[in-house]
Amino acid sequence: MIDNDLIALTMGEPAGISGELTLKAWLSDSDKPTFFAIDDPDRMLALSQSLNINVPIEEISDPKDASQVFLKALPVLREKVPHKVSSGQPNYSNTPAILSSIERAVDFAKNNRVTGMVTNPVNKTALYAAGFKYPGQTEFLSALSGQPPSETVMMLASKTLRISLVTVHIAISEIANNLTIDAITAVGRITYAALQKDFNILMPKITVAALNPHAGENKSIGKEEANIIQPAVEILQREGINIDGPHPADTLFHNSARQKYDAVICMYHDQGLIPLKTIDFANGVNITLGLPFVRTSPDHGTAFDIAGKGYADESSLLSAMRLASEMGNNRKKNFSKTVTSNQ
Repeated sequence: MIDNDLIALTMGEPAGISGELTLKAWLSDSDKPTFFAIDDPDRMLALSQSLNINVPIEEISDPKDASQVFLKALPVLREKVPHKVSSGQPNYSNTPAILSSIERAVDFAKNNRVTGMVTNPVNKTALYAAGFKYPGQTEFLSALSGQPPSETVMMLASKTLRISLVTVHIAISEIANNLTIDAITAVGRITYAALQKDFNILMPKITVAALNPHAGENKSIGKEEANIIQPAVEILQREGINIDGPHPADTLFHNSARQKYDAVICMYHDQGLIPLKTIDFANGVNITLGLPFVRTSPDHGTAFDIAGKGYADESSLLSAMRLASEMGNNRKKNFSKTVTSNQ
């Protein structure tokens, strides 16, 4: 167990696998930080019994109580789920509890009461049906933190690959129209700063993927590389950031190529997620860079098809908690160094 850490874990979608993941993560023999769930202890106890994994549940009234409880029981800070939960069938009336769990975790993180927060998977359709006005959790977290979405970046990480995305959840047909020099330079700056502050890499190296096959082949199969991506890379280089590209995406992700950089900036969602999930499907972690606190999440969804059946794999959640712990402690160290050097 990692000492001197505390992670706030949100409820996620109650009808999905989030509760099962939380129970299995506590039960796991894997190295993990101390964490507490912001959830309904009655629901969690009933779920534990129905899955026949018999995890002891202990309700806490304050995050600071989690460390005293963790070795003997799963600490749960009560967030009542007001309506019946049926596995695989989301009840939109429970959405306020899901959102409250996230809001409370953010509050703890903003006030330095936890090392970081980890969000269990939610179902966007269920959130939208209940009037949720954000594209996803990332944008909601940006709003709660007071950080503009343009100053945050989605990064996906495994043990051997880190990917930052310029565009995220948009149609393939819209990607080229949404690529701008400003967007790429913003992602580059935020990624570089996070590699230093959150990953403790003193001199990070970033590479950039092209949009088109063969990096546009001298404009013969696309001009985005010459007109948008390359100018953005040159701006970042002039700012002192160690970055290169654009490089053809089909040569960036094999084993020897991955040894040459600390992160790769991808132009669109699947350009980055396909290689990452192929390399390490079970342990991928979703990270929001640029927030004033650490937030990670498992890199998968609610899995309604297997909810309540006991099949869920907690590996990605454990990876998310370990990474949140590592990032949070790196921030503390680097903040301490900055304060000391300024005195």
